[in-house]
Amino acid sequence: GDLRSVLITSVLNLERLEVDLFRCAGRHHWVPATQRLFGGQIVGQALVAAARAVSRDEQVHSLHCYFVRAGDPKVPVLYEVERTRTGKSFSVRSVKAIQHGKPIFTCQASFQLSQTSPVQHQFTMPAVPPPEELLTQEELIQKFLQNPNLAERYRKHLTKIQAEDVPIDIKPVNPPDIFTSEPQEPKQLFWVRARGYIGETDMKVHCCVAAYISDYAFLGTALLPHRQYRIKFMVSLDHSMWFHAPFRADHWMLYECESPWAGGCRGLVQGRLWRRDGVLAVTCAQEGVIRVEQTPNQSKL
Repeated sequence: GDLRSVLITSVLNLERLEVDLFRCAGRHHWVPATQRLFGGQIVGQALVAAARAVSRDEQVHSLHCYFVRAGDPKVPVLYEVERTRTGKSFSVRSVKAIQHGKPIFTCQASFQLSQTSPVQHQFTMPAVPPPEELLTQEELIQKFLQNPNLAERYRKHLTKIQAEDVPIDIKPVNPPDIFTSEPQEPKQLFWVRARGYIGETDMKVHCCVAAYISDYAFLGTALLPHRQYRIKFMVSLDHSMWFHAPFRADHWMLYECESPWAGGCRGLVQGRLWRRDGVLAVTCAQEGVIRVEQTPNQSKL
C-alpha cells in the first residue's frame, strides 16, 4: 500500500510542452496483444490534459470520445486541448490525440463546479461477495494452468496473459468457464482497483485513473453469448463516461458490465462502477467493432 500507483507516476503522467499542448511522459506500460495502444490509456491521458486546462474547483462530470485511428505504441502521443467554453457552472474542453501528424482520438470533457440539488436517486448495487472472498485474475489463471488436460495453445494464451503487467487489480465475481464454448448471458461483474497507492488528492486524478480502468475487458462482455466463435478483430469505436459521486480509484469498486445489443459487426456495452458502500460512482458506455471467424471454436480440452 506504500508504493505509488504506476498509473500516477508513469502511465498518466503528461509533460506540458505549451499552454494547452501535452505529451505522454511515461512509457506506454501495458500494451494489449493487438499491439495497439490500450484505449483506456488514451482516454485517461486525454482527461489528464483536459483537467490541466480547468480550475482546481471544477470537477469532470462527463466525457465523450471517439477512437479514429489505431494508436502506435512505439511513439509518444501528443494531446492538444481546446478551451471550447468556460461558463459559470460548466466548462467544456476538447482534446485531440495526435500521432504521426494525424488525430488518432478525439474527446470532449465537461467540468462542473459543485452544486447541490434535492433531485437525487440511483439504482441499487448488485449483491455480490466482497473482494476478500474472491480470487484475483492471476490466481484464477494459475488454477486453470494446473489442469493437465488443458490444450497447449490455451495454456500458452493463459501464460501470456499471466505475464502481462496490467496496472489494475481484478477479481471476477463469476469468472467464465474457459473449458466450454457454451453461450453465456452478456453480463459480468468484477471488483477492480488501481494497483498501488493514490491517496486523497484532487478528485480529477481518480477520475483519470477510473477512465483507464473502465476500458479493460469492457467490450469483451458483448462476446459472452458468442463464445463458440474465434475473434478476428475487436476494437473500440467510442467511449463515454459520467461521473456521479466521489470515489477512490485505488479502493475496490464493483464494475457491473452488460451488453444489451450486438449486430452489424458492432457490439454495445454499458457499465456501472459502484463504491463498496453501494454508491453509484461512474456510468460508462462503449460501442466497438467485433469481427469473428464463421467456424466455431474447438473445445479447449
